[in-house]
Amino acid sequence: MNLATFHHTASEVVEAFKRASPIHANTLILTIYGDMICPHGGTIWLGSLIKLTEPLGISQRLVRTSVFRLAEKKILRSRQIGRRSYYSLTERGQRQFASAAQRIYAAQLPTWDGQWRLVLTQLGELDNEQREAVRKELLWLGFTLITNGVFAHPSLDLAVVKQMAEDMQVSQHLVMLRAYAHELEHLPTANQLIKNCFNVQAFEEEYEAFHQLFSPVLQAALAETTPLDPQLCFLIRTLLILKYRRILLREPELPHELAQAESWSSKARSLTAQLYQTIAPAAEQYFLALSETEKGKFAQPNASYYQRFLANH
Repeated sequence: MNLATFHHTASEVVEAFKRASPIHANTLILTIYGDMICPHGGTIWLGSLIKLTEPLGISQRLVRTSVFRLAEKKILRSRQIGRRSYYSLTERGQRQFASAAQRIYAAQLPTWDGQWRLVLTQLGELDNEQREAVRKELLWLGFTLITNGVFAHPSLDLAVVKQMAEDMQVSQHLVMLRAYAHELEHLPTANQLIKNCFNVQAFEEEYEAFHQLFSPVLQAALAETTPLDPQLCFLIRTLLILKYRRILLREPELPHELAQAESWSSKARSLTAQLYQTIAPAAEQYFLALSETEKGKFAQPNASYYQRFLANH
């Protein structure tokens, strides 16, 4: 298999994304921030962001509109130096990305202590806008709405929820609880009842389509005997994480003990890890060559950046 085969296979994925409508520029830009920009210092020149997204069909105007809207939502903030604008994540954005990264780049499903984390949100005087904002934040953290105003998660550290509530100034309107079966013989029944509230099967078809899309790219990359095209590696890595996180961050984060064996989600996790590690060096090369921060070159990432998807990390 030659370079043209990988080039052709990867290019087809990129072109299919460009043909899709609508293109969600906000999500794409945030994916690049979480995957590349944050680990390298967190700030990028707007001109670099425009260059990085242009091959994916994102116009300069759309990039400018997207970063403006993300700044309005207090996820990004800008800094003007001369005639150049530099964008970085706000503290809220950093918190969201840190939480999401733990799920996205994990080598395996989390272990479980047998307890459920419950958050009650129908207390106090939350208006509709506040309630919707809290709902979105909890879903982002991997919680599932199991009934009106009650969210459940099997493993998340509730300190993360506490910090979120403080940041949103809604602490007095949330109650955080831990729950477990009172009798050991009731444990399987209790877990099954709660698991039934998590619509896992709805995501299996999405994971299957994801697998079918990227599996040929992985096979071509592994069979390649010459250096992979750096730009295509960057574009594929970006689309890989974009599409993976889009499913993963909506999916209930069930632990290994409750997850379905040999599911499409487990196959997708394995595929993502293998393809990511295969193309990461070339993608990194392209990103660093094309991007500038306010200090010129990007900072060296910490060691954890190079341990993504690796076990025992």
